[in-house]
Amino acid sequence: MTEPSRPDDLFAPPEPPARAPEPDPYLPPPAASLFPATGSEPTPPAEGAPAPSDPEVPGPTVTAPTVTAPTVTATGTTARPARRRRPGAAAVVVLALVAGTVGGFAGDRVSDALAGGRPTDAALPASGADSGGGTAAGASAGTDRPDGSVAALAADVLPSVVSIQVQGAQGASSGSGFVLREDGYILTNNHVVAPAAAAGGSAVVVFADGRERDAEVVGRTADYDLAVVKVDADGLEPLVLGDSDAVVVGDPVLAVGAPLGLDSTVTTGIVSALHRPVQAGDETGGGAATAFIDAIQTDAAINPGNSGGPLIDSGGEVVGINSAIAQPPGAMSATGSIGLGFAIPASQARHTAEQLIESGHATYPVIGALLDTTYAGEGVQVSAAPQQGQPAVTPDGPADRAGIRPGDVILAIDGRPVTVSDALIVAIRARQPGDAVTLRVRTDGEERDVRVVLQEHQSE
Repeated sequence: MTEPSRPDDLFAPPEPPARAPEPDPYLPPPAASLFPATGSEPTPPAEGAPAPSDPEVPGPTVTAPTVTAPTVTATGTTARPARRRRPGAAAVVVLALVAGTVGGFAGDRVSDALAGGRPTDAALPASGADSGGGTAAGASAGTDRPDGSVAALAADVLPSVVSIQVQGAQGASSGSGFVLREDGYILTNNHVVAPAAAAGGSAVVVFADGRERDAEVVGRTADYDLAVVKVDADGLEPLVLGDSDAVVVGDPVLAVGAPLGLDSTVTTGIVSALHRPVQAGDETGGGAATAFIDAIQTDAAINPGNSGGPLIDSGGEVVGINSAIAQPPGAMSATGSIGLGFAIPASQARHTAEQLIESGHATYPVIGALLDTTYAGEGVQVSAAPQQGQPAVTPDGPADRAGIRPGDVILAIDGRPVTVSDALIVAIRARQPGDAVTLRVRTDGEERDVRVVLQEHQSE
């Protein structure tokens, strides 16, 4: 339940010309648009609330796609300015009217002449569905679709995906989630339910069939941007958390959720990148903090409100939890999908969800060293001095035991180069406490490999 600068309105109506060309007087005025260029906007977050950003990675900002309730505004006709009368206008109008009258008279005569040749049965050719070759009208979509097709996958998955309506101190918002266990446990993002976990907050889960159930926050972690809620229901159909480590770039995926409150929405795409260091979540509405994610990147459309919904592979298993979207640099508000969405890997979600269900808390691994985010050289530098009273290298911590010292530069983790601090952080948090990693470290120009056993830290 995932946030930075936000995008400008790319669809603002253009400035009117100094003098618009006059339409022909006999043309009717255009009807008012049913689809205005700038649609209804969701309720914005409270002024002054910080949003997540990545100071080390220039370029697109990343926004957690939660959504506040959209506002629907009726559109009316627009008053048109008076037009100047042009010479000959009356004649043109009269000719048009006369032509219409004559044409109508002639058409009536032709119609009478053809009346005897009309067929007595106007039935048009039936489709395959009506002639027994397909699904009968009213049958469930996807019931006769080939296994593995988008329609078949959607039909299997949609009953297990929910919309989560949250009420907090700063107003109402919504996100997505999916059933983890048949006895009512549901997984979502921390930033979705954070307002409900605060004093006076509440959450309601809405199932695909329209049922609503009050939800209780079982546990949540801001560090992984994951949360588990529980509803009083049995016999639910859970989705399977698959092996996200087996995902490769180019795999087809489905993103399922309730973007902008439009529940049971399915979009398709591919996995477009792996191991993307992403900050997700925000501090608006209930104190959700920024999380660091070793994300799966997808071009499946993910919009505000998709947060917490599943990213499904071709086998119908969850490979990621949709959590964040990228926005163009310099943007001031989230405009929606630009084909860059990010999901928390399912392998990480499984471990964290189990911890939250069992204890209400989660842990994450650390190396026991502070990083210098202002460093601009090769690799990632360990801080050369204490920060806010904390030592650069924790005494007797994992890094200290491995011989890492303040000012050292970490070049790679398990053979994978790292160039920004976020990349090292998410690579470490993708492991589990007790795991061993190999760091390539440079000290005074000399490089060496060191083995570091990750230590456990309690998540907030």
